[in-house]
Amino acid sequence: MPRSRRLSSKLSRRRWSDADARRVLAALEASGLSVNAFAAREGLDAQRLYYWRKRLGHDRALAVSPTFVEVPRQGPEAVEIALRSGRSLRVRESIDVATLRRCVAVLEEDAAC
Repeated sequence: MPRSRRLSSKLSRRRWSDADARRVLAALEASGLSVNAFAAREGLDAQRLYYWRKRLGHDRALAVSPTFVEVPRQGPEAVEIALRSGRSLRVRESIDVATLRRCVAVLEEDAAC
């Protein structure tokens, strides 16, 4: 990438106004460089860029809006049933009711299971 016109050396020494910081951050974004690479190229302190980016809300983590992706169900869901005996039983939600009743009855009656 061709080197752009170097930012004013005054920016590396004096206090920045919001306008100064916005101009530098715009140049950083346009450069496509990392903060450290841009700071080295322009003779600026990288921590100063991080500070201003956070202060002005230019933080990349804040700029990215979340996206949601719907994940289709793969099949019947598993259901966990807590029994009075303290045991738990995991079955598919599509289990036959009669089969479920038999399983619960056996597990509740037999303490050795």
